[in-house]
Amino acid sequence: MLAKVLSAALVGIDAHLIDVEVDIAGGLPQFSVVGLPDAIVRESRDRVRSALKNTGFHFPAKKITVNLAPAGIKKEGAGLDLAIAIGILVAEEVIPSQNVQGRVCIGELSLDGHIRAITGALSIGIACRPNYSLLLPAQNSLEAAVVQGVTAYPLHTLPEAVGFLNGTVLLEPAHVDRDSFFTTRPVEDDDYGDVKGQDHAKRALEIAAAGGHNLLMVGPPGSGKTMLAKRLPTILPLMEQDEAIETTRVHSVSGQLPADHPLLTIRPFRAPHHSISDAGLIGGGTVPRPGEVSLAHNGVLFLDESPEFRRPVLDGLRQPLEDGYVILTRASGSLRYPARFMLIAAMNPCPCGYYGDRTRECVCSPQQIRRYRAKLSGPLQDRIDMHIEVPPVSVRDLHDRGPVPESSSMIRSRVLEARDRQRQRYRHDGIHSNAQLKPRLLKRYCALEAPAQELLEQALTKLGLSARAHGRIVRVARTIADLAGSDKIELLHVAEAIQYRSLDRRMEF
Repeated sequence: MLAKVLSAALVGIDAHLIDVEVDIAGGLPQFSVVGLPDAIVRESRDRVRSALKNTGFHFPAKKITVNLAPAGIKKEGAGLDLAIAIGILVAEEVIPSQNVQGRVCIGELSLDGHIRAITGALSIGIACRPNYSLLLPAQNSLEAAVVQGVTAYPLHTLPEAVGFLNGTVLLEPAHVDRDSFFTTRPVEDDDYGDVKGQDHAKRALEIAAAGGHNLLMVGPPGSGKTMLAKRLPTILPLMEQDEAIETTRVHSVSGQLPADHPLLTIRPFRAPHHSISDAGLIGGGTVPRPGEVSLAHNGVLFLDESPEFRRPVLDGLRQPLEDGYVILTRASGSLRYPARFMLIAAMNPCPCGYYGDRTRECVCSPQQIRRYRAKLSGPLQDRIDMHIEVPPVSVRDLHDRGPVPESSSMIRSRVLEARDRQRQRYRHDGIHSNAQLKPRLLKRYCALEAPAQELLEQALTKLGLSARAHGRIVRVARTIADLAGSDKIELLHVAEAIQYRSLDRRMEF
């Protein structure tokens, strides 16, 4: 008998519905899986056979052929186990064929019949709406239920799935209150109120958070670059619903979504080690997976000691910084992963770290300093909106009992006001922040007054900046104006934005 059960397979971060066709015929016992399965899918034969036998179901000693259609899509992972097992039971007439119509079955089977969690449940839920209900592991049910219009039934064991399809077991669909994720913010241990001094750096980070800008901090060891960067998430707003869905999909496909957080609303903060490979940062591998730039989507990618990263790894950031996505091309096809993130990088001013320090003498030659700074290529520096110097904090400032520094909540309130202005301004343009402004939108929303335009032209001529750097300065000035509550970009806003281009100035030795 021939049976057909719906399931799903992941291609990149998207899910495609798969027809699992099971044919049981006479002949010598054989179990074959066709339709471009990978090694894990082929191994499902042994998992399904043991799961059926160990849960009391009859496994037919006949010729079993499983076809995964469409055959042109490569099927990866163990999520097809449940659909294959259900297909065999439908073909054996244990389950009526009409009972599986309109249902998508997904899940990995253990040898004792328990249904284990899978990756990419959110993407599978999106592929199922609005025409299909979803049967999936209980650990993934809340994640799939986040998608509006999808009915997700949580399963624990194979007998439970069979009983539900036969009408002898009642299951309540999973339910998630999506709005609750966007109204509560967890208490954070780090706070800018703990940071003494560095008012200039905190101001730059506030601007970066308000507009979603990239930032490079240059300073000697111990000046607080890492401490400042790690507190950046405390002043960032929660993600919008569409941002949260897209970011959660990436983490779900990568298998890095916490079980107790079916929907991510806090912007991710990724800080990879400088020994990371190209595939680890950008994405790829034998089985392509999202890299750190995609896991930081709608959040922050922090590169500490950025010159220590290999040059090809850093140059791989150019395309995602410009386009907001990564395209991985392999012989089997191309995959596209989202990668719109804030790049926060930190570096020392020289190899020894003390060039320009008033308390420690630099032992590096001018050639060594130039070679060290050249590890961040000119095109990459051009894509970073803001460059600031972070000098060391004096001992007197550390022990100063003067005014208490501003807390993260106080800074965040100003950031949220600026973001609200941007959300209202760009509500019809499909973007959320000033950093996402395209050239055609710059002309519409970032017109400069005559004095501001003249100052910017003088700065571009003196510093020898590119047209891309011109756009970066204008975007930063737009954010500074939003923080000031101004609809117009004034002279002071442009002047401050120009100050955040310290690496464009010539070094003097």
